[in-house]
Amino acid sequence: MKPPGWSFLKQVARSSRSALRRVGAVSGQFQTYSHTLPDRYPWLFRFAASQLPASGNLRVLSFGCSSGEEVFALRRYFPQAEIVGIDVNPENIALCRQRAHRKASEGLRFVTAASTEDERSNSYDAIFCLAVLCLGDLTASGALRSDPHLYFEDFDAVLTDFARCLKPSGLLLLHTTNFRFCDTSIAQDFETLLEAEPDQMAPDVQFDRQNQLLPGPRYRAVAFRKRTAAPSVPV
Repeated sequence: MKPPGWSFLKQVARSSRSALRRVGAVSGQFQTYSHTLPDRYPWLFRFAASQLPASGNLRVLSFGCSSGEEVFALRRYFPQAEIVGIDVNPENIALCRQRAHRKASEGLRFVTAASTEDERSNSYDAIFCLAVLCLGDLTASGALRSDPHLYFEDFDAVLTDFARCLKPSGLLLLHTTNFRFCDTSIAQDFETLLEAEPDQMAPDVQFDRQNQLLPGPRYRAVAFRKRTAAPSVPV
């Protein structure tokens, strides 16, 4: 039995992109699980580190940082960088700040937010968004459509703002998403740098621009570089 108010929430979700998408979710939230692991994607972190200068005033964003494992892992790969962790859940951010305080970690900042809209344009050298723009229940349920739980237009909006926040030549790292980066309105403003091996991918499903299940082989591109001239991205 669906909880009280479900029908009303569905109507609101369809009428406004900023509305609740699911019972228990908050505005702007995709993934409802906070599961994370230390150094969860070492192969991807190593690749990103190899693509960025070893010194300089690097700024790195971990979007959907959960309880902070990713941020503290990134500190080891980017020891001199300013690293910002953003998460929609204030309890997660409180845990991050407590851990940072205990470790006296300099150059780390944690923000409670559902988007990057308050971040400056052209301000990040790399943005990591790993196992965030997805919903694990879609894979388990065998759904043929992502809606009314997730909508491609919201995925596109999130990535468009990532592109705004990235510096020219900045890196975008995506892993485990329910939509494909190549379908977004800003894909032409990036070049693909890395495709994951099949055993490095999660067994999730992906959907097209119309929120319909995509057949065929899994889309494996995970690392992208913003072109130096990106006319599609508003400044």
